[in-house]
Amino acid sequence: MSDNKKFTLILITFLFFYFIPADSPRVSIAASEALAMLHEYARQHVLLCLVPAFFIAGAISVFISQQSVMKYLGSNAKKFVSYSVAAVSGTVLAVCSCTVLPLFAGIYTRGAGIGPATAFLYSGPAINVLAIILTARVLGFEMGLARAVGAILFSVVIGLAMSIIFRKDEEKRQEAIAVPAEDGTSHPLWQSASVMAGMICFLIFANLATPKANIGFWAQLYKVKWIVATISISFTALVIKKWFSAEERSEWYSATWGYALQVLPLLFAGVLIAGFLLGRPGHEGIIPGAYVSYLVGGNSIFSNFFASIVGAFMYFATLTEVPILQGLLGAGMGKGPALALLLAGPALSLPNMLVIRTVLGTKKTVTYVILVVLLSTLAGIIYGNL
Repeated sequence: MSDNKKFTLILITFLFFYFIPADSPRVSIAASEALAMLHEYARQHVLLCLVPAFFIAGAISVFISQQSVMKYLGSNAKKFVSYSVAAVSGTVLAVCSCTVLPLFAGIYTRGAGIGPATAFLYSGPAINVLAIILTARVLGFEMGLARAVGAILFSVVIGLAMSIIFRKDEEKRQEAIAVPAEDGTSHPLWQSASVMAGMICFLIFANLATPKANIGFWAQLYKVKWIVATISISFTALVIKKWFSAEERSEWYSATWGYALQVLPLLFAGVLIAGFLLGRPGHEGIIPGAYVSYLVGGNSIFSNFFASIVGAFMYFATLTEVPILQGLLGAGMGKGPALALLLAGPALSLPNMLVIRTVLGTKKTVTYVILVVLLSTLAGIIYGNL
């Protein structure tokens, strides 16, 4: 960060704390919400979500060959293959907008094209099967179907748009990526894939949410979640020790630590800010919830756009967006804005944006956010008028 940027950040921080009415009850409540949200985030999402994601990202950068990443996700890969892989990944990973970040950083720095990488960045938190099913059950089949179709379509459209807009920058980046020739010492793809599968399986099962009913497929799956998670992590530890050298494991740990240092400080700062402004579900921050409910009623262009903006900056843990929307719909929110928030909210958040900027830079991050917000607004308008 340049000295001018540091000075600007310090000045903004100083002015904020200088002029904020600290004695106001509203400010005290908002500050309490910021701390409560960070407390909740730390307890519910760091150990079982982010830490495994950091290890997976580190494994991508060490155990997955650069040739493999560029073959399936590189800018020169077949579009159908690269975007299919990126979009479908979201149906497997039930992660939030923050947990997907180290995974995105891992494949992008490994050589994935900006189009497939941003398609993965959007699809990871937006298209998981559990969220789609819960949306259909709680908010209705039509809303669930609209969310599924919109999210899959958006991941591809956003990726293609990013690749077209930044085509020249991407060509230079790909030229600068040195891809070493295969030397015959790299591990077979099935070994690396087995390690990744074990960690992903742990990530999925360790974070299965408690089902509403005690019967049915998800209830049975939930009963064995820790058995499967324990088997998965034990398998991963075993094969890592058997197939990979001490030097490779050390490199993996270093890469994992590097991603943690890059992501965690900005995430924690972003969660504090989001909690202060909007509060947690069922609690208010400095911005009254009544204002939000009032502004997202009906199906006007403004209400859809406002819902997309609120969704983009608010933090949603995996699956929490559904009960939040249920409450907002009961308070008078239009169906169009509800879909707009569903499509923008899980994929973006203020903490998410801060970290994406360190990977893509300011211009690409702003473009990505604008694409998500505008497409979500358009989808909300169309759905609300059907």
